[in-house]
Amino acid sequence: MEDVKQKKILIVDDEQELRTMIDGFLRKEGFSRIYHAGNCVEALAVCRSSKPDLAILDVMLPDGDGFGLLTSIRQFSQIPVLFVSARGEDEDRLLGLGLGADDYIVKPFLPRELILRLTAVLKRVYTMPVREALPIFQLGECTVNLESAVVSGGTGEQPLTAKEHALLLKLYENRGRIVTSDALCQAAWGDDYAGYENTLMVHIRRIREKIEPVPSNPVYLLTVRGLGYKLLAGEA
Repeated sequence: MEDVKQKKILIVDDEQELRTMIDGFLRKEGFSRIYHAGNCVEALAVCRSSKPDLAILDVMLPDGDGFGLLTSIRQFSQIPVLFVSARGEDEDRLLGLGLGADDYIVKPFLPRELILRLTAVLKRVYTMPVREALPIFQLGECTVNLESAVVSGGTGEQPLTAKEHALLLKLYENRGRIVTSDALCQAAWGDDYAGYENTLMVHIRRIREKIEPVPSNPVYLLTVRGLGYKLLAGEA
C-alpha cells in the first residue's frame, strides 16, 4: 500500500498567507510534495506540468472561480479535489460536489479537520484494494468499463470520477437488488458518511447523465423511494 503522504498536493488560493498556513499544516503531518497557485491560470499550468495527486481549491479566485477551474481540470485530469471556501451555502456545496469534487470544507476550519478530510480522500482514491479485474457491463447502447473508469456510448467516452466509480461498483455488485442509500454512502465516503445523503443524490444524477438515454426518465439506475437505488445491468 502506497504511503499517501508521498502524494503531490496542489493548494490554490489567492491569499498567500492562507496557502502558507495550509502548507505548514501539511508539512507538519508529513506531506512534503506541495505546490502553490494563486489563480486559475497558475493552477492549470501546475496541473499540466507537475500532475498533482490532489488539489485544494478556493472558490473565489481573481481570474475566475473554483467551480470553473474544476471544470477545466476535469477536461484532462480526474484527480481528487477538495474545496476550501468561505462560501458555505448549500447551493455552493452541492454545486462543487456535483461538478465532481470529493469534499467541501467551509472557512474558517480546524487544521485537524482539513488534514483528516484530505487524508481520507487520498486513502479512498489511492489505496483501494487491488482487484484482478473490475467489471465491464452493458446498459443498452452504453458500455460501462469500471476497469478503466470510462463510460462509452453514442456521445463518445466519458470518464467516471472516483465517487461515481465507487457508487457504480457497489450498484453493479448488487445488480437487480435494492442498495440502500446508507450502503451507497458508505461505499463512497467510508464509515464517516453521515450527512452525505443529499450529496449522494447529486452523484446519482451525474451518473444518470452518463449512462441513461434520458436521464430524467431512468431505465437502468432506478430510484426505490424511501429505500435506495437499483441497477439493472447485464454483462458486456
